[in-house]
Amino acid sequence: MEFGIVELSRLQFAATALFHFLFVPLTLGLSIIVAIMETVYVMTDRPIWRQMTKFWGSLFGINFALGVATGITMEFQFGMNWAYYSHYVGDIFGAPLALEGMMAFFMEATFVGLWFFGWQKLSARAHLIVAWLVAIGTNFSALWILIANGWMQYPVGAEFNPMTMRMELTSFAEVIFNPVAQAKFVHTVSAGYVVAAVFVLGVSAWYLLKGRHIELARRSIAVASAFGLAAALSVVVLGDESGYDTGQNQKMKMAAIEAMWRTEPAPASFTLFGFPDREARETHYAIHIPYVMGLIGTRSLDKAIPGFDELEKESERRIRDGITAYDLLMTIQETKQTGVDPAVLADFRSRSADLGYALLLKRYVDDPRQASEAQILQAANDTIPTVWPVFWAFRIMVGLGMGFIATMAFFFWRASFRQMDFPRWSLWLAVFMIPAPWIAAEMGWIVAEFGRQPWTVDGVLPTALSVSQLGITEVALTLAGFCIFYSVLFIIEIKLMLKYIRKGPQDDIAATDDWFADHRDHLSAGQFSREGTK
Repeated sequence: MEFGIVELSRLQFAATALFHFLFVPLTLGLSIIVAIMETVYVMTDRPIWRQMTKFWGSLFGINFALGVATGITMEFQFGMNWAYYSHYVGDIFGAPLALEGMMAFFMEATFVGLWFFGWQKLSARAHLIVAWLVAIGTNFSALWILIANGWMQYPVGAEFNPMTMRMELTSFAEVIFNPVAQAKFVHTVSAGYVVAAVFVLGVSAWYLLKGRHIELARRSIAVASAFGLAAALSVVVLGDESGYDTGQNQKMKMAAIEAMWRTEPAPASFTLFGFPDREARETHYAIHIPYVMGLIGTRSLDKAIPGFDELEKESERRIRDGITAYDLLMTIQETKQTGVDPAVLADFRSRSADLGYALLLKRYVDDPRQASEAQILQAANDTIPTVWPVFWAFRIMVGLGMGFIATMAFFFWRASFRQMDFPRWSLWLAVFMIPAPWIAAEMGWIVAEFGRQPWTVDGVLPTALSVSQLGITEVALTLAGFCIFYSVLFIIEIKLMLKYIRKGPQDDIAATDDWFADHRDHLSAGQFSREGTK
């Protein structure tokens, strides 16, 4: 592959997005866990729950601040490296991003300040409301971002205007209720809850191994395991919904996930393991599980799932139809000053859905109408994404997800039915598992974004046309700068997190100790009274 401006721009976006996504899932999950802990504190008035709330809240605050710093550049990058994309679809894509800033980010930023500085200023119930508003705002922010991303995956509620040469919004309701966007949202936030649960579980397990902050750690494990088990199970259920939507609306991505070179007759099997070979169009040493893919992709046992052979032919047909649409578009542009023939305009509108496929030819020829037969076939072949990253990322994600369910179920069982007696091996397992949900989350990002190539907006705008007119040196320098800056932020995050974890909870220790001493006195008095009665 030629390493040019498009590849460098893609690499820069991938690097900034992957860095940013190191912070987002923990923010989503910790906001809910902290709100749950504060709810228990307000209900019971036990200082230990206040201590837990403030300790995990401090770690949430560190992650939130650095997540904001890494997220700011994401939106600016569209105008910097993806200028034609911003011009072509900015009317649609910009709307949810603007709402995210006005309705969600300002909300969470405001209430985060109230939460941290309002402990002595607000009543317990008012402060609890603030905690839940922080959690709602954080998750609401993710909603708008994923609505924007979901539109890139499955563009609805918009159409191309041949007079302005841009995509224009026709139904904001369709954009908001886009089934792909909604499935992505619930799946992503559930994955974020798993990240936070594993983080809390691992840190708490470390405290138990060190014999420190025992009461905080035991209760935190109880909360994390219950919350994490529910979240991990929901990821599976919601992931199934996301898989079904992919099978219906992004058939090429589904074929890449499964390395399905040929159409799979019903009932389609799932490839558990194998080595995809694009040149040979074969998956070597494949191990199949019958029926599973049919249930995921079609929710039936009597529907075939199209493979690359069928989908490539469909892309070729759409490219040829798109060339006709492109020819009509050029006619409209040439005559728009003198008056466009209504019949030409109507004919274009009936074919405009395939215009994006003609634009794939721009990679090889300036005028798609002049494309050779070989270039048309090559453009059709380009609609097949690079298979092995999508294939393996999906399996790593699913495998880790099954591991999270087993781990959370074990700790929930020990916390609920074995008096919080945790074997040392399980505590070490929890500690070493801390990075695993981030790996799973990044793999999910790769499946979603890499599987969409060669499109920036699926079926509408090819990635090769979306970039800004910049030099390779400019993009390479900004890429290096972003990587250095983000690496510094990541190091700061790790150091701050480790510092405060080693330091442990500092607030309300005296009050917590007094409460437990008084509680033990009551227990001892009760036990003595029962023994005297005997």
